[in-house]
Amino acid sequence: MNTEYGLIFDVDGLVANTEPLNARVTIRVLDEMFGLKGVRPEDFAAGYGRGAEMFVRVGARVHGLELTNEQTKAAAELREQYLVEGVRTEGLPAFPGVLDLIHEALKADSFRLAIATSATRELSEAILEAVQVPHAQMVYVSGSDVTRKKPDPQIFLIAIERLGIEAARCVVFEDAPSGVQAARAAGARCVAVTNTVPAEELQGADVICKALTDISLRAVKDLIDAE
Repeated sequence: MNTEYGLIFDVDGLVANTEPLNARVTIRVLDEMFGLKGVRPEDFAAGYGRGAEMFVRVGARVHGLELTNEQTKAAAELREQYLVEGVRTEGLPAFPGVLDLIHEALKADSFRLAIATSATRELSEAILEAVQVPHAQMVYVSGSDVTRKKPDPQIFLIAIERLGIEAARCVVFEDAPSGVQAARAAGARCVAVTNTVPAEELQGADVICKALTDISLRAVKDLIDAE
């Protein structure tokens, strides 16, 4: 019987509570670059987990502004600059349970761990270091390594390949609908946490929970071994 298990963690909204900062700096960028007023955090909902450019684009679209590819790229670059500055100066809180689960799994011989985030390497490293995730001990795939964003499964397929474990024996931890779709398309199991959107938007996941404090390594093993 195969006794190896892969755990793959998203970052934004799953490991760290980045969404308030994401929204705040993107609102600032849309105002500074395009004079767009009245943008609200909820205007970015359709962009959760889909990369920086889509996050910027959907916020502008809600207010009737359709950005060109060049405008979107420039806005995403400025947004990233502000985000990295914000993370390094303000710090970020980790969501409950995530660090305990990571540390426990790293101590167990049967588990291999990965980070798989749509954020760039620079931004995601700043976030992981702010919340003290031991990413050097994990496979690490960022948005800088992929050409297609979630819900395309590319990022998870790369993480699974680097883990060296078949997809059906991997669990992806996600908080966004696009991430759940990508995990399932990659052939992995999925545990979704309602940090960012309500449970009804995460229905494709195998397990939906309020916090990772509700998930044990025993539960992860049972989920994978159930097949």
